[in-house]
Amino acid sequence: MRHGPAVRRRKLGAELRALRGRAGLTSGEAARLVGWHQSKVSRIETGTSGAKPPDVRRLLDAYGVQSPELRELLVALAGSDGDGRHWWHAYRGVLPPAYRDFISLESQASAMRTLETCVVPGLLQTPEYARAVTRAAVEGLEDGKLNALVEVRLARQDVLRSHPPLELSAVLDEAVLRRTVGGHAVMRRQLERLLVAARLPHVRLQVLPFASGAHVGISGPFVIFSFPNTSDLDVVVLDHMTSSFHLERKEDLRAYTEAFNTLRAHALSPGDSVDYIAAIRDGA
Repeated sequence: MRHGPAVRRRKLGAELRALRGRAGLTSGEAARLVGWHQSKVSRIETGTSGAKPPDVRRLLDAYGVQSPELRELLVALAGSDGDGRHWWHAYRGVLPPAYRDFISLESQASAMRTLETCVVPGLLQTPEYARAVTRAAVEGLEDGKLNALVEVRLARQDVLRSHPPLELSAVLDEAVLRRTVGGHAVMRRQLERLLVAARLPHVRLQVLPFASGAHVGISGPFVIFSFPNTSDLDVVVLDHMTSSFHLERKEDLRAYTEAFNTLRAHALSPGDSVDYIAAIRDGA
């Protein structure tokens, strides 16, 4: 289990090593093409040291990688510091590195599977709900930083409106829908927002009702990010109060994927989930 940036360095290095191999180059030949010492290529490929976005672009050029999607993804994996072109860099002063790393992964993912046990997924929150959740999660937050964090939460939702949009599959414990966040009016609007989102072709919402009893996700929420072009970049994210952890091993990915599939099987169907959310909204 490693912190996000370390995971991304390892994944970036592994992918660059594979691309070099497909180009038929040794590490020494690759180093000569870009004007480096062989040790720098080796350190990047093993994840021992990070690579700046310009370095990644030089390697991709040397390996003849033309796919814009793959190039963009691998450049984004170069690290949360990046090259300053991403929108979240404007909020560096208020976003901890782990959160910037999460946003970077989210912005490049093609699909996201998530189990939520306490709150509505950030990508589906209304402004009022996001404000109430953020205020509760970070005590004593001054208004300026609170406003900035809410802006970030809402800006993240652009991934659902991009082309192509992020494919979102979410299993929501019933507690997410029953917990009154921000007052009844805020909660009603939030439930209506979920009903609107559920009609989107790239969003799949399922409710895990209390009647399901104990389930495999009872230990806590998690997110599985999947990426275009290569499944080797898929990663599981676990959030804790003071940090986030990323799981990259194939056995971890397999375990969480199986857990998510089990949760979906025990949850209500998407259609029945919409009816369930509507009933709660109407006071059932």
